[in-house]
Amino acid sequence: MAKRGLARVVGAGVVGTTVEFYDFFLYGAAAATVFGPVFFPESSGLIGTLQALLTYAVGFVARPLGGVVFGHYGDRVGRKRLLAISLGLMGVSSMLIGVLPGYAEIGVLAPILLTALRLVQGFALGGEFGGAVLLVAEHGPAERRGFWTAWPQTGGPLGNLLATGALAGMAALTSVEQYASWGWRLPFLASVALVVIGLWVRLRVAESPLFNAVKEKPTRSPVREAVRRHPKELFCVFAARVGENSAFYVFTIFLLVYADHIGLPRSVAAAAVMVGSLAQVLAMVAGGALSDRFGRRPVAIVSAVAAAGWSAAFFPLVATKEQSSVLLAVGVGLLLHGLLTGSQSAFYAELFDTTVRYSGVSLGYQAATMLAGAAGPLVGTALLSSTGSTVPVALLLAASLGLTVVGMALAPETSRSRLSER
Repeated sequence: MAKRGLARVVGAGVVGTTVEFYDFFLYGAAAATVFGPVFFPESSGLIGTLQALLTYAVGFVARPLGGVVFGHYGDRVGRKRLLAISLGLMGVSSMLIGVLPGYAEIGVLAPILLTALRLVQGFALGGEFGGAVLLVAEHGPAERRGFWTAWPQTGGPLGNLLATGALAGMAALTSVEQYASWGWRLPFLASVALVVIGLWVRLRVAESPLFNAVKEKPTRSPVREAVRRHPKELFCVFAARVGENSAFYVFTIFLLVYADHIGLPRSVAAAAVMVGSLAQVLAMVAGGALSDRFGRRPVAIVSAVAAAGWSAAFFPLVATKEQSSVLLAVGVGLLLHGLLTGSQSAFYAELFDTTVRYSGVSLGYQAATMLAGAAGPLVGTALLSSTGSTVPVALLLAASLGLTVVGMALAPETSRSRLSER
């Protein structure tokens, strides 16, 4: 494929995933900081935060369903069209969150509607990764597939960076009362403009050439066929994803919860996440490039082991409340996570046939996200509330990363495979 065409596909993947993750992580950051008093005012402290994070977690429950639905139709009618629908659904749900009345205005209906909109967000994001990464993988050259497919993954930290920055900026520009009343809503409303830009970029790219080659003979039930023909590959995707996802949410969303718990200024934690996200972006691209040279499995396994080791140092560094220590804790954590994620991007796509690739990747990937993404901050907050210690959280994260090592070790090395042969 011509470099200009590939660059357009990669750019569309980055922009689209950035917008979707901006909306998704905006909710997570708001749930950890402001949703408690707005939607659960009868609870206080960690209990109120835990209730807010429960609504945050339901978005992950919907992600496997989104993965199944988007995967099914993505394998039958094309990657491009489904990605546009996913982006539109995410934008509408985020805008509605921005205008949703709080508990003081409509009572218990407020958290119910908030939960429903979060489910729509999760459903929409469930189809994003499988499509965005596959579109790049199926366009790009085999010898540099790891490098190119790592780029759409940067939408995660870039979206988190924008979300954290948007809320931190509004908190700095408004009083405490103004921020709690309406300041937090503006970043949600701003997503409308971002979605319009994302759709414009995404709709200008060409459909996957590999999909076009098989679209005349679509599989009747891609999800069922993926389960029947690729059970081991599905487990490997699931296992490899669990630790990677757990690490991200502990180093970002749970960090904000822990910061409030120990009295660390929210601005310090947010600044650390923003700086760490920049390191994470660079590390993702580097991880993809390294996986092209040394293989997907070696780079991923080394990164996962290093991240597990770093979990022991993460919380003690944050507990010092010193800005430099917090920055070091988050920066190194997200850098290691970036290397792990970048090395896995092409790996998922390379495990499945073209006719079931969207379904297979989405099913295994989002099932792991439901477990790890929801459990990371939620279980971490519950453990912190019941024990007052972060040691159980660190041990749980290390165990999750151990599962990632198992998933990568059981899978075949895919860095030399050609998707056209599958």
